[in-house]
Amino acid sequence: MELAAAHPALKAFMCGSLSGTCSTLLFQPLDLVKTRLQTLQNNAKPGAPKVGMFRVFIHVIRTENFFSLWKGVSPSFVRCIPGVGIYFSTFYSLKQHFFLNRAPNAGEAVLLGAGARTVAGICMLPFTVIKTRFESGFYNYASVPGALRSMYETEGVRALFSGLTATLLRDAPFSGIYVMFYSQAKRALPQEVTSAPYAPLVNFSCGVVAGIMASLVTQPADVVKTHIQVSPSHWSTADAVRYIYKVVRSCLLRAFWLETGNLVC
Repeated sequence: MELAAAHPALKAFMCGSLSGTCSTLLFQPLDLVKTRLQTLQNNAKPGAPKVGMFRVFIHVIRTENFFSLWKGVSPSFVRCIPGVGIYFSTFYSLKQHFFLNRAPNAGEAVLLGAGARTVAGICMLPFTVIKTRFESGFYNYASVPGALRSMYETEGVRALFSGLTATLLRDAPFSGIYVMFYSQAKRALPQEVTSAPYAPLVNFSCGVVAGIMASLVTQPADVVKTHIQVSPSHWSTADAVRYIYKVVRSCLLRAFWLETGNLVC
């Protein structure tokens, strides 16, 4: 009864926080594997075989333990629970303010999702940095407060907001593209499908398709963000892009050389 009587923006915040909790618990192992894969080229040896997702899974379990797949779950909770709540409440407030009497079109949906995600991303950026460092395996922080204190004392406030540009280049387009594809996919479906008993499955399917499309577009920015936030040297976005380009180019040339037996300069 109390939840039903609450302000719609507050309800959006609470529901978003609950969904953030569930998704963090379910997908933290995949997030950890993604971070490890994105930072593997830092330590890659010449001629080393290509490392895939399942090999990283097995390596983490063998060298650490099964529950190490959830390493970084505490900063993920600190980031996602309020972060998703901030996103949904901001999204609802923007939608009520600008689109009270009509549904947004595709372009407006992009701006709506991007705006809400920008607000949430900036608010939660320090915990995003800590989460990435926990998952990378390069740092031995004992707790979220300990990580905050260590970064502040050794690297300064700047470290807590490292990768801001790359984070916004990932988060804002991701949410904008996601909202656009999700809303347009649902709008394209017949009314009897979206209101049928299996409507939750339809919503889930639209969400999966929208998430895949948004991830494909924003993956490069995600890689850049990870490299910046894991590095203690405070790279700029341009520096990180140049470094990743050099590493990828070197790997491609090495693979070509191994295939042909010729050294490519």
